Amino acid sequence: MIDIQQLEEGQQVYIIYRNPHTQTVSTIQEATIARDPMNPGQLSLLLFDFYHSIEEDDALFNSYEEAESMFEQFYM
Repeated sequence: MIDIQQLEEGQQVYIIYRNPHTQTVSTIQEATIARDPMNPGQLSLLLFDFYHSIEEDDALFNSYEEAESMFEQFYM
């Protein structure tokens, strides 16, 4: 997992994303670390053309394989 204090704008990360409409469905998605347009001093996740705040308990990964390994531990 990535330490969120080490994130840099433009960095590509992978997250385990829970579908907000179907809570039992989760997938691994690629996201970009970007400046939040509403709060330029804050980094956020750019995912599906939306900015999401980065929380302390978010699990961000450097590679799809890392995310997949964690996904399999918790969801399979």
